[in-house]
Amino acid sequence: MISTSLSHLADVLGGRLVVRSGDTPDTTVSGLVDTDSRLIERGDIFVAKPGETTDGHLFVGTAVERGAALAIVEREVEAEVSQIVVADVVAALADLARDVVARVRAHGDLKIVGITGSNGKTTTKNLLARILEGEGETVAPRASFNNEVGAPLTMLRVTDATRYLVSEFGASAPGAIARLAGLVTPDIGVVLMVGMAHAGGFGGIESTFHAKSELVKATREGGLAVLNADDPRVAAMEPIARERGQQVRWFGRGERAEVRAVDVEVSASGTRADLLVDGEPFTLTLRVLGEHHVMNALAALAAATALGVSAADAIARLETVEIAERWRMQPLGSDRVRIINDAYNASPDSMAAALRTLAQITGPDERTVAVLGAMSELGEYADEEHDRVGLLAVRLRIQRIVVIGPEARRMYLEAIAQGSWDGEAVFLADADAAFDYLSTELRDGDRVLVKSSNSAGLRHLGDRLGELFA
Repeated sequence: MISTSLSHLADVLGGRLVVRSGDTPDTTVSGLVDTDSRLIERGDIFVAKPGETTDGHLFVGTAVERGAALAIVEREVEAEVSQIVVADVVAALADLARDVVARVRAHGDLKIVGITGSNGKTTTKNLLARILEGEGETVAPRASFNNEVGAPLTMLRVTDATRYLVSEFGASAPGAIARLAGLVTPDIGVVLMVGMAHAGGFGGIESTFHAKSELVKATREGGLAVLNADDPRVAAMEPIARERGQQVRWFGRGERAEVRAVDVEVSASGTRADLLVDGEPFTLTLRVLGEHHVMNALAALAAATALGVSAADAIARLETVEIAERWRMQPLGSDRVRIINDAYNASPDSMAAALRTLAQITGPDERTVAVLGAMSELGEYADEEHDRVGLLAVRLRIQRIVVIGPEARRMYLEAIAQGSWDGEAVFLADADAAFDYLSTELRDGDRVLVKSSNSAGLRHLGDRLGELFA
């Protein structure tokens, strides 16, 4: 974070300053800001966030031992560290992020890119960050820091030397993206797709459309909207962008896209795509598994080239990325038994994309094995969407369908109903039972997809299988 006096911070946060440890109101702090006391280092700022299972105020002492220079709290704590007492530390994080980014922007050369979409946000963020890091200091979220806490924490890492801030915006509820993007007013807003992820919480896909379009509305007037030309709901955001005087830059597979993939070949080692970037031909060899990640690469290319990065440089940097993120199409195991651990998150769209990838990368003498858990946050659509996954797995001729957990049972039942009743489909109660089963069932030549929402916990099963067959 940029250097800031304690008194200025208290004014920005509307809080009460408690000066301790020899400090004065004019004392400045410039360390990183975090809610995890274990990550605090000397000079950092600790935010004591109350949680569902514990309370950050209990860890102020630990943060001080690790060198915290300031604590932002909701109640004064007995600890030898200066504190700013606020009504709501999460709201204070947002206020602080807004102030810091505005001050850096006012006297620097900071460009801000915001990314949202039902799927692909984290991958696209990582791809774009890899491109921009070659141009100058770039700040991007760790993992999926895209909520009301993670997004401001990322924003607070900017300094006067930061040239690019890449922010990822998730939508926990209507209005969430508007609030988060409104903290920084991005120069470029990237919308990847509108799908069924979180549809249960929003009340349907049309409500999801309105939630995702909040990013376009929050992108600065006269800025740039980078939109998926192949997704009709994303394409329908063009009038919103035009009303705000924004240019629109399209990416996709169709002829409308300025950044376009004209031919894609998928293999077990990655994906090759012939591209046209503003009419100029290029070839991209992406090591990240899955045809669907080509669209994420196109979105990153569209944003980067709009910022002045040459297409050739951008593509060369994309080709250095080996995995999108841990637990996202992550290759594990060995050539003998290949495990693809994609169990960090799942929606109907990403589940379908992962299953298609499994089918595409498996050779004629190899066997496809899909280890599937529940997709969360689908609400009233859960039964229908789990049925669709079971149906798709059968239509793709997945040779072993292993369904785990009661919330995912509909996938198994649908697979059985579609003809996978002679041992091809198996239902198991939990990840431990699945590990025991797969330990003896998997054989040389198997290509295994492990896919579920984070809440199902199958990412750890994928890790265990990867170690077993390494």
